[in-house]
This record gives sequence, structure tokens and C-alpha cells, in this order.
Amino acid sequence: MTPRPNGDPRIGERIRARRLLRGWSIRFAASRAGISHATWSRVERGRQAADNRFTLADIATALDCAPAELTGVPVPAADRDVVTAHAHVNDIRHALVDIDLSEPAVPSSTPVGELARTVALADGLRQACDYAGAARLLPGLLRDLHAETPGPDRRTALRLLVEATFLASSVLRNLGRPADAWLGAERCRDAADATDDQLLRGYAAYARACAASGCGSYQRGLTLAERAIDELRPHFARPGTAEMLGSLMLVCAVAARGSGRPDDSRGWSAEAADLAARTGETSTLSLYFGPANVAIWQIGIEADGGDPGRAAEIARTTDPAALPYGFRQVFLYADTARALARIRGRDREAVRFLLAAERVAPQHVHTSPITRETARMLLDRSHRNAAGTDLRGLAERLQLAA
Repeated sequence: MTPRPNGDPRIGERIRARRLLRGWSIRFAASRAGISHATWSRVERGRQAADNRFTLADIATALDCAPAELTGVPVPAADRDVVTAHAHVNDIRHALVDIDLSEPAVPSSTPVGELARTVALADGLRQACDYAGAARLLPGLLRDLHAETPGPDRRTALRLLVEATFLASSVLRNLGRPADAWLGAERCRDAADATDDQLLRGYAAYARACAASGCGSYQRGLTLAERAIDELRPHFARPGTAEMLGSLMLVCAVAARGSGRPDDSRGWSAEAADLAARTGETSTLSLYFGPANVAIWQIGIEADGGDPGRAAEIARTTDPAALPYGFRQVFLYADTARALARIRGRDREAVRFLLAAERVAPQHVHTSPITRETARMLLDRSHRNAAGTDLRGLAERLQLAA
């Protein structure tokens, strides 16, 4: 069934409804979240954009819910690709439930070589943020790979299944389905364990740590990533291990900051930057670890971590052309826009970066509640007759109203 498009029920309204349901005052709820009551009040009233991942996670924890329950899953009706992508979520979920390696698989007639080409195609679509295209392929691909795991091509099928479940987890997470993304990451772990390949186990740990952080479980994400780093360090000389270690360090940097440990976050970020200076730009496992990717992660951390000026400065010296068009670039533009929107007098620049993000990856921007919140706040701060044409056009595509 095609999902019905959401209107614009603001995140603050959901927060207020949950707080009132519990009979809590703003001061009490804010104390549970570990934030000031003034911040809670501004977010709840829509006076402060709810586009900070860490603050949203704190509020969700205080309200005993998941961050996704506060942000919702926006599906603008005007973007048919986004609607299509969300329409395939249930099929992907069912496939992930079905591909239990401890259960017999349904036979498949698709050769492993053809399945490998489909995995590469799905990965290319994901990197381009064509979530609809990737989502169409994933259910059948997951089942076909599962069917090949008992056969003579078991080792190859398992490796491809690791990649396909990783893709499923990533697509689901970026479509605002964190619990489903965790299921995908768990299946990725199952397949990686069956290969007995330490690098692929690290890859699966990266998927699980990202999925845990996407659920707001930053401490769990940090634990998973740190453990994987410890297990991978003895294999540093193996090709691909340095890049995998660096990617895990970046997850640690985000998760540590989300867990309220800024010093640890800066330490992990610095270690990742040092490693990236040694590896240069890479494409191992489509993680694209390198100096540019490290900078993009740092921009997001600083934008959410309270230093938007630092985020904007990092963005100024980061070349988006160092990364493939799409998946990583959209984070550079969207996170820089969030940072600029928090600096007085830089709203016009923020709008330009939002439009750049939309141009690079429209499906990602149109389905991101965080990006929608940034756009909403920029619109609210503009007088209707003075708001730029570009901002009004973006707001219409996101189905926002001032």
C-alpha cells in the first residue's frame, strides 16, 4: 500500500503531547532530558528548530520513546520517488525477517555472478541517494542471496549478503526507519560471522553502530564500534583494515558526543583525521574513508554539538568533489545548512546549502525530518513577502507552511 503523505505536524507538537500525557511540567521533563527548560520550551513551541540529533535523542529518552516517534516519517506527496521508496519498506522488512541463516532457504535460479552485479547496482543507487531504486531491488536480492548460501558458492554468497544487508540497513536508516535499520544490521552481523572474515565483521559492526546511533542509543553504538576497533587493530596490515578502522572511529566520535562525552568525541575525531591523512581518499567497501569524509562527519558533529561556527569553517575548506556525487555530499550541504542557520545573519547562505543538498539528493532531503526542521525554521524567520523565491519553493516541495 502506498503510504499517505504526512502534513506538517511539527515535532514540537508531538513533544508537547507526550509531555502532557504524562502530566509533566516543562521543568521536570527538561531535567529528565538534561537540558535547560528554556531549550525544551523553545523546541516545543517551534521557536527553536528540532534539527539537533543529540538534543532530540535526549528529549526522546526523557519521554520514554524513540527519536523517530518524535520526528515522524515525512513523505511529501509531490515526490513520487520518496513515496515509492517508503512503499517498499515493508517488503524489505519481510525479506530481512525471512533470510535467517539458521533456516532453510527457498531455492533460487539466479547465478551468483548476476547477483553480484545486482548488489553493485543497488550500491550505486544508494550512493546516489536513489532510495526508491535501491529499495525496489533489495527484497528479491536478499532472498536470492540467502538461497545461495547453502550451495557451492556459499562463501561468495555470504560476502554478497553482508553487502546487501548493509545496504538495506543504510537505506532504511536514511528513510527514517531506525528499528528496521537495526534489523538489517543484525542480519549483516549474522552473515559476517558466517564468513569468519574479521574485516567483514568490522563492516557489520559499523552497520550496527550506525543503526544504534540512529535509534538514539548512542552508548550502545559507542560500545559496538569501540569493541570492533579493538578486534581489528591486530589486523592493521591487511588491505582495507585501516579504512574500516577509520570509519569506526568516526562512528565513535558521533556516539561519544551523543553520549555526553565531548572530550572522547574530539579524541576519536582527531585519531580518524590522522589516519585519513595516511590513507588518503579511498573507496573501500563504499565507505569512502579519507580526509574529505572525516571533515563531513566533523561538520555534523559540530553542528549538533554546539559549535556551528566551527562546522561552517570546516565546510569552507572541504571540497565536495573529493567524494562521489550523492550520498556523502548531501550530508556536507545539509549539515552545513543546519550550522549556518544557527549563526546570526547567515540565513541566506543556509538556504543556498539546503538547495545544494536538494539538488544532489532530492530523495534524501525530502524524507529527512532534520532537514525539514531547518527549512521550517528558516521559513518561520522570514516575513512571507520577504522570503526568497528559492526558500518558498523549497518549502512548497517539503510541504511546509510558515
